Amino acid sequence: MKQLIQNFKTGKLYVDDIPIPGISKGMVLVENEFSLISSGTERGTVKMGQANLMGKAKQRPDLVAQVIQNIKKEGLVSTINKVKTKLDSLKALGYSSAGTVIASMDNNGIFKPGDRVACAGQDYASHAEFIAVPQNLVAKIPDNVSSDEASFTTLGAIALQGIRQADPKLGENICVIGLGLLGQITCQILGANGCNVFGIDLNQDLVNLADKTAADKAINRNDPNLIKACENFTDGYGFDSVIITAAALSNDPIELSAEILKKKGKVIVVGAVKMDIPRDPHFFRKELDLRMSCSYGPGRYDVNYEENGIDYPFAYVRWTEQRNMEAFLALLSRKAIDIKPLITHVYDINDAESAYNIVLGKTKEPHIGILLRYHENETKKNTLTQLNSLPVNAINVGFIGAGSFAQSYLIPGVKSWGASLDGVVTSKGISAKNVADKFNFNFCSSYSDDVFKKEEINTVFIATPHSSHSELVIKALKANKSVFVEKPLAINHDQLKAIIETRSEYPQQLMVGFNRRFAGISQTIKNEFTSVGEPLFVNIRVNAGFIPKDHWTQQPEIGGGRIIGEVCHFIDLMQYFTGDEPVKVYAESISTENTTIATEDNVAIVVKFKNGSIGNLSYLGNGDKSLPKERIEVFGGGHIGVINDFRDGLYYRNNKTIKLNSSGKGHKEEVNAFLDAIKDGKESPISFRSICLTTLTTFKILDSLYTGLPQEIDLHV
Repeated sequence: MKQLIQNFKTGKLYVDDIPIPGISKGMVLVENEFSLISSGTERGTVKMGQANLMGKAKQRPDLVAQVIQNIKKEGLVSTINKVKTKLDSLKALGYSSAGTVIASMDNNGIFKPGDRVACAGQDYASHAEFIAVPQNLVAKIPDNVSSDEASFTTLGAIALQGIRQADPKLGENICVIGLGLLGQITCQILGANGCNVFGIDLNQDLVNLADKTAADKAINRNDPNLIKACENFTDGYGFDSVIITAAALSNDPIELSAEILKKKGKVIVVGAVKMDIPRDPHFFRKELDLRMSCSYGPGRYDVNYEENGIDYPFAYVRWTEQRNMEAFLALLSRKAIDIKPLITHVYDINDAESAYNIVLGKTKEPHIGILLRYHENETKKNTLTQLNSLPVNAINVGFIGAGSFAQSYLIPGVKSWGASLDGVVTSKGISAKNVADKFNFNFCSSYSDDVFKKEEINTVFIATPHSSHSELVIKALKANKSVFVEKPLAINHDQLKAIIETRSEYPQQLMVGFNRRFAGISQTIKNEFTSVGEPLFVNIRVNAGFIPKDHWTQQPEIGGGRIIGEVCHFIDLMQYFTGDEPVKVYAESISTENTTIATEDNVAIVVKFKNGSIGNLSYLGNGDKSLPKERIEVFGGGHIGVINDFRDGLYYRNNKTIKLNSSGKGHKEEVNAFLDAIKDGKESPISFRSICLTTLTTFKILDSLYTGLPQEIDLHV
């Protein structure tokens, strides 16, 4: 399919052929007919991508701070590699479109193939022939509304939310500052609501358009009679509300709003403007009310609503993102507003670069609403895009999932070992194409079956969200392929049981990404304790840092939580050092009434091993990031081994201290060990039983937290 793309590193805009996106539970696959270029928003996005590295840094100081923090934690070289991976990416543009449903996995069965729908969302409702959109960002189009009109729905929902924040009453005087696309729509909706609408803008063409189609009165910001015109329009009382839909680096919209409002009036900020709020003379003396409007409405930036499809109860949240979209479409259906005058240009998707030349000012043409048009074509419905025909090696690899971690560690590791990279699959075609180009895969796809069905691929790496691991592992085993899956192996007992049953029938190589045991410093310490001949005590402190509850890793049905998703690393490391199996575990977490804290992220865990060894883990999410993340201590036989965040270590014996060097956390070494085992026909570097025991132990840790009791670990494999 065709999609408009920006290379974030170079800033280049172009239309490319990429695989159509895949969908999962709660998603709707839509074939676009039109998508809207939101000139103001997208101009800023594109210009940021076209800025040099210093320019990007100035626009995102928050990311610069993250980079500095990462250097302290992981070192300069590792951080540089991460930054390069982030910069060398492809960005989807667009967030408002309309088309036809091709397939749907929405939870309520509302959307059917053939339904005409409007779609919203950055990275979802993109400028592409096919898009995959979460169900709560999709709304059905009334029969008497055309698709080009419906493609404005996202902007309409944003305008509606700003108006709802103003809470206008019939007959009130409302001023709209900023008469771009969003401002024009806002003026029309206010008029449909029975308000008296006054518009202000710096661009005389936009003022003229509003004066003609959207507002009762519109005037240029630089008109010397502006204040007098406002007084006359409001009979000297001032405006009831001012809605700012402008984008401005200056504080002028805020200051002007305060000047022209009545006492106890409201300022509603919708656009991106500077917000230095001057106390005097107006905000304080008039007791003005300042309100922010959050994009399309309630649900925006809520992962549960937007990504997980959990709607708010109608009785308690009347106007959500989706219901705002539906309300805007209803206004179009009733002819209460007229979008047609706002459409100044329509370009075919293949000519999208010409459209953006207008948006960026390279082509000087008056414009406001620019649409991209898509044509139905059966040949574009491909899940797989062939890029190269490079010869494959004895070990031929397909990747399913290729986020930052896979790009930083797994894919380079496979490539440096000498295995061939045949195919890469991600849920979004744009990311699959980006990774395929970057690492020279033969093909990219958005459907995992394209990897499983290809006989030439004999090894699969899985680096997808945790909830999908077990299903993909089982498919790979049944396809007779060796499997490397990033941790965890599974996120619940049923998934683990299914994997165990499948592998008993399909005994292929199966490895989980427990990398720390493969670090050189871990192996050095392991060797020092090999002949001790007595139980060991392994003490691990992990300063994991805070992760919000709405992060995907924290959601039980997607990430499984941090005990399943990350503590598993340290259970495996305990097994490695002690050389035996866990038999019992007990855990306690902090107690707090602070609902932002996941208590399971602050936990003390004691693991008893069959040979009498003890593992003690303090996993903490409530500390300061400046402290190194991991400290590991191994005691036994009068010896002590210490690992300091896998940067360096110490070994104590016979009253002497030996300094140990570290070369990382073992990511490259684990990939090498896995591929070496396949090449040599040996067992997996970590036994299947050990992998399952680690996974089961994390489940038992949660059971211990819930019951307050120690839990026996009994695995039947």
